[in-house]
Amino acid sequence: MTETETDKPVLFAYDGSDFAKYAIQFAGLNLVTGRAALVLTVWQPFDSIPFFGAPFAVLPQEYSETVAKRAGEMASEGASLAREAGFAAEPLVEEGLPIWRKIVAVMEEKDAALTVIGSHGRSRTDHLILGSVTNMVAQRSRRPVLIAHMP
Repeated sequence: MTETETDKPVLFAYDGSDFAKYAIQFAGLNLVTGRAALVLTVWQPFDSIPFFGAPFAVLPQEYSETVAKRAGEMASEGASLAREAGFAAEPLVEEGLPIWRKIVAVMEEKDAALTVIGSHGRSRTDHLILGSVTNMVAQRSRRPVLIAHMP
């Protein structure tokens, strides 16, 4: 028997934003529910942020532990929302830089059938300045990506 796409997990890229929450809700209304899902929260190490990282700041180990703990809480929140939407969801936390690259890597590692991600809907100017995790995931993934635009 061959594995079908519905046997593979749905991966939710979750950052705790209203856009990410909407993406889970949207998926629950539009995808086959009852299937396995992973709710991924990726956190970025503080020392990788320009002007805040080394050599300007030396941060205690507790910082990373605190951020990782908060990311775990966020992923658990997202998994709870995904379960409410009908998925058999588990939280997943990863450290990564850039965040989009880690999402794409996890898509491959976990053999995700589909990744669901919310769009912040930034203006063209904001997009040029800030970049877009959603855009980069959609462009760089070899797997399907469902982008939920909040109305």
